[in-house]
Amino acid sequence: MERGHAEPEELAALVALLLACAAARRRAARVPSRGHSPAGWRRPVRVPDFSAPHSWQG
Repeated sequence: MERGHAEPEELAALVALLLACAAARRRAARVPSRGHSPAGWRRPVRVPDFSAPHSWQG
């Protein structure tokens, strides 16, 4: 391949790749989300609003 001149096989491979990516995006958009994370039973890490100056958590 010369720079700037793609062969028909290279163009076909590129088109196939782009079509596969577009199809995957369409499939991903159709899948409804459950609205929460898979580990919804875990509590998020809480950051306290205030830490005392002498606190080890700094």
